Amino acid sequence: MPATTDNQSSFLNRISIRRNQVVAMENHDLELEDLELFQKHVADRFSHILSTTAGNTTDPSSATTESPSAVQESCPPPLLSISWFRNLLDTYLCCEAEFKAVLVMGRDPTQFTKTPLDKLIPDLLDRSVKALDICNAVTHGVELVRHWQKLAQIAVTALQQTTIGEGQVRRAKKALITLLTSMVVDDKENANSNNHGKSTERAWSFGRRGGSGNNNKDRATGNFRSLSWSVAKQWSAAKQIQAMSANLAAPRGGESTGLAMPVYIMSTVLVFVMWALVAAIPCQERTGLATHFVVPRQLGWAQPMIGLQEKIGEEWKKKEKKGTAGLLEELQKMEKVAQSLVDFADSFQFPLEEEKASEVATQVEELADICRKMEEGLVPLQQQVREVFHRIVRSRAEVLDLLDQVGKLSTPVPY
Repeated sequence: MPATTDNQSSFLNRISIRRNQVVAMENHDLELEDLELFQKHVADRFSHILSTTAGNTTDPSSATTESPSAVQESCPPPLLSISWFRNLLDTYLCCEAEFKAVLVMGRDPTQFTKTPLDKLIPDLLDRSVKALDICNAVTHGVELVRHWQKLAQIAVTALQQTTIGEGQVRRAKKALITLLTSMVVDDKENANSNNHGKSTERAWSFGRRGGSGNNNKDRATGNFRSLSWSVAKQWSAAKQIQAMSANLAAPRGGESTGLAMPVYIMSTVLVFVMWALVAAIPCQERTGLATHFVVPRQLGWAQPMIGLQEKIGEEWKKKEKKGTAGLLEELQKMEKVAQSLVDFADSFQFPLEEEKASEVATQVEELADICRKMEEGLVPLQQQVREVFHRIVRSRAEVLDLLDQVGKLSTPVPY
């Protein structure tokens, strides 16, 4: 988003220059101006995402073989697609950079010890730690999606042969059943805490067998284990989101014109981004995730975010009972096409009728297109999640350094 980047650079330069020179305006007036500009940029960025989001997430016409950057330029990315999330994470990184400038740049650190920042800053730091856990879970979830993409690619390669025989169909069916079973295992069994002990014994690699040679049940299921389970057995992505939003309250009265407001805005942006990622990417235990964290509608900057929240909530309600492993648009399409091809494999007879062959070829091409989009977009998406992780770590460290300075200033000097 070039325009967004230019606005961000201009905004940061403006704060840096102005806070290092003598100005006629009072500091309070300057802060009000900075706050208004920050709110405007947040509103503009999320309005852009909302206005450039394709409304129908399952429309086959939205498929394309172009790179994510080309997709962004040629047509709006569907809601919850890989390209859509890449835009969302870019928006988060821009908002976070401006927020840090408002909060930290040229700031007297003693302000952090005064009401209401003395409570809001610790809450922000705690919220950041929880966001780091979610980033880790999402990173592993993307890795699992990449594994599913490889399974789908096996089926595509088998069914794109000039002549489809029983051998190709069996190979494709094996890969697709492994894919679909893994999706259901991750979405349903992981939600039941009583199954964690058994579930964590599964190995996620395609074709890998369990440690016991006579464990027929494990062999039948392919013995999967989700990479998102590198966290503790009782860890819950939904509970983590709920904990992040627990103390999220809009400033009132005079606090709404001070530093409390940008802290609240950035906290809301952080919770929204993490909530959307957990809804779309396979993560451990997401029961209750559809419950919205409340953002006051009277806040102008929040309107586009509320609009996106409602759209995602609608998608969750439509699909939460279907055993899918996340709302990622490409995953939704992959599951649907994979199930159709498994049904074809179950009724396969050689030689294949011409009409049926044409129908299957169309579905295989659709699955191939999904695999290409995943191949192009998942690694950059994973890198962006890691960048968000490192940005949160750096910003948290800078705030802690300021608090440490305050502690040193308040410590009596021994004589």
